[in-house]
Amino acid sequence: MSIPMRMVQMGLLGVFGLLALYMAANARDTAFAVHAWIFFAAAVLGLFWMARQTSYDGVRKQGVGDDEYMMDVVKAGVIAAVFWAVVGFAMGVYVASELAWPFLNWDTSNTNFGRLRPVHTTAVIFAFGGNALIATSFYVVQRTNRTRLAFGNLAWFVFWGYQLFIVLAATGYVLGATQGREYAEPEWYVDIWLAIVWVAYFLVFFGTIVKRKVKHIYVANWFYLSFIITVAMLHIGNNLAVPVSFFGSKSYSLLSGAPDAITQWWYGHNAVGFFLTAAFLGMMYYFIPKQADRPVYSYRLSIIHFWALTFIYIWAGPHHLHYTALPDWVQTLGMVMSVILWMPSWGGMINGLMTLSGAWDKLRTDPILRMLVISVAFYGMSTFEGPMMSIKSVNALSHYTDWTVGHVHSGALGWVGMISMGAVYYLVPRLWGRERLYSYTLVSWHFWLATLGIVLYAASMWVSGIMQGLMWREYDDQGFLVYSFVETVEAMHPYYVIRALGGTFFLVGGLLMAYNVWQTIRGRVRAGEAALVEARA
Repeated sequence: MSIPMRMVQMGLLGVFGLLALYMAANARDTAFAVHAWIFFAAAVLGLFWMARQTSYDGVRKQGVGDDEYMMDVVKAGVIAAVFWAVVGFAMGVYVASELAWPFLNWDTSNTNFGRLRPVHTTAVIFAFGGNALIATSFYVVQRTNRTRLAFGNLAWFVFWGYQLFIVLAATGYVLGATQGREYAEPEWYVDIWLAIVWVAYFLVFFGTIVKRKVKHIYVANWFYLSFIITVAMLHIGNNLAVPVSFFGSKSYSLLSGAPDAITQWWYGHNAVGFFLTAAFLGMMYYFIPKQADRPVYSYRLSIIHFWALTFIYIWAGPHHLHYTALPDWVQTLGMVMSVILWMPSWGGMINGLMTLSGAWDKLRTDPILRMLVISVAFYGMSTFEGPMMSIKSVNALSHYTDWTVGHVHSGALGWVGMISMGAVYYLVPRLWGRERLYSYTLVSWHFWLATLGIVLYAASMWVSGIMQGLMWREYDDQGFLVYSFVETVEAMHPYYVIRALGGTFFLVGGLLMAYNVWQTIRGRVRAGEAALVEARA
């Protein structure tokens, strides 16, 4: 990069840092002040980093040539995904334990369940899942289009800007700065920052496709691109808000009442549909064929899967608002579209599983492939359970109960978690030029710990949720409720303990993954497993 361009960028960072100082000096509340100082620290660190990247003759000290892939940012994304996975899983175990043993809430408002629960969801969904998506999408788009990422260091801005968003969101929750919108809790200025980062993400990804060196655009890129575009639309539409002050964190939604509710669940369900489903299907369509060393079972089915999912998913959000002030026809539309959605979802599941045709024997010896395949099985189960729960008569029992929690986590941990961790295991040896992972035995242990953890978690919540729903609708001969709310909470206690245990198993698996990745990066091979290289060759 030339000196003038680098100086412009450093100048912009300097202005950004001064603006952050001005925001901190005029902050109206603690959360806004803390975030202003975080912005300032980010600007200072960015200036130091850019200065170190430039030598006196104007030539970057480090970097790869224009004819090579840009893999350093992918490496950073993989490391960040592993780090945030452990943080998110640990926070999940803690907040689950707070429900099982309420004394863990302590006496401070900053560490109670209400403030830590969104820290967990953001860390797992957006920090772990988001970094896995950024890293794998940057890897896949370069490999399948045989070209370097577009717009130079803009990919690094996407990576570091996204990490800044995660830190701002999490610290905001602990300090009480939240919109209280499911999966969209960050306040207005954090939302603006994420929108800027997301536009840069789109430019890098789409720009790489535009300058591709092959004629065909592989289907995984379709899913990644649909996720990037749709999440931007959802994020902007759902987060239209009016700040109370430009120097304070508090804001109010531009909408209210039923329109606000339908906008939130148009966003909420399609965040599931495009962030947690379509994007990770892009991961599935690349990494399962690669690990199995088999072509996609049906490329035509993958195209049908893409278009059907894209057109139907966007209508399913109203099923979150059955028996509310939402017009009945809108509720019914959401239910019908959710049931129809089952068919393309299972078409994608069948396509992923059938890709192993002629390679099923590899499941006995390859724990990475086993992890990728079971993720597709969980995807199929979740995409059957979701449409079933959208049916009004079923929803009357399941909604607002732990059944929903079990459903969400069977999808989030089983589908998103497993396929992301499988992709990490695939990428790490290739990115760092190692012949193999440090230990396939640890991968196998991780697989079984994670699977057992998911089963304990989801099954306990299914039982707890159905029990909740039945207790809440139990009436005596006089028409009074048989059980008080306290009695239902007391009955759920053993299931909450089982959920915490299941989460602990999943966390231990994540720690094994972090250790395995760290040792692989160091170039080590676990003693006694060297012969496994020849066996798997």
